[in-house]
Amino acid sequence: MTANVLVIGRKGQVATSLAEAARAAGLTLTTLGRPEIDLADASSIHTAIAGSTADVVVNAAAYTAVDKAESERELAFAINADGVKHLAEACAQTGRPLIHISTDYVFDGTAPGPYAEDDPVAPLGVYGASKLAGENFVRAACPAHVILRTAWVVSPFGHNFVKTMLRLAETRDELGVVDDQRGSPTYAPHLADAILGIVEQIADGRDSGKWGTYNAAGTGEATWCDVAREVFEQSARRGGPTAKVRPITTAEYPTPAQRPANSRLDCSRMAATFGISLPDWRQGIAECVQRLHAKDQAGTGDAAVAGGEA
Repeated sequence: MTANVLVIGRKGQVATSLAEAARAAGLTLTTLGRPEIDLADASSIHTAIAGSTADVVVNAAAYTAVDKAESERELAFAINADGVKHLAEACAQTGRPLIHISTDYVFDGTAPGPYAEDDPVAPLGVYGASKLAGENFVRAACPAHVILRTAWVVSPFGHNFVKTMLRLAETRDELGVVDDQRGSPTYAPHLADAILGIVEQIADGRDSGKWGTYNAAGTGEATWCDVAREVFEQSARRGGPTAKVRPITTAEYPTPAQRPANSRLDCSRMAATFGISLPDWRQGIAECVQRLHAKDQAGTGDAAVAGGEA
């Protein structure tokens, strides 16, 4: 069957990528954000889900300000935990499968290799703890669920590392970039394609063997320093901004929230269950830089070098 999809979230990287991918594929997909639905408002959640005609719900909305969460714990948990609880309950009550996007930040980063889905969780900060609480609410409230943990998301949309690097390179010849955190960079449009592939497989709700938790990230691994160098290599090929990248340690770039030193995700379970793997992270960076460069050349404002957190 061709699913009718409701995406919670409208302006974020994943929600925007899902809307774009659905248009390209000719799928029926609706994005819903504030004020129609607010994960901090339980009544709006139940009203929106009850009034929807969607076959599958994808939750791409979250409180994602990792550092700010350290001082806004109550708000982070209201959105990422309590709001997700109400969303999962509403999906269960109306018989809809829920695909919920989670994060590598549920892990503490001390594992020697890539994390598998069943490895012990131990979030280092408020953001990771709030997302883990949301996962647990989904498992408890909505049996027909797929939780997708992703990492290091970048795209031509919103605020992200690629945009920040290009913006900073407009005015700086050299940038210090952390080289002792290693992860699985993920291009949001590639993740969106994977999500829609999963939607098609679970839309009819008959294959309960596919419910559960999966890692969904770009293939390969890198440090932030590696990603920055790839960004500038791709930008240089197109005549865009570049800068020399100087490796630094996490200690040299202190932040309010502690980041996992290891955010690598083993995505073999998703490949085995759904037959879906995301492309290599370098391909995602190349596509991202190409699109940002094209937007910049076309003079479309927010385009190439909009701000964002590194």
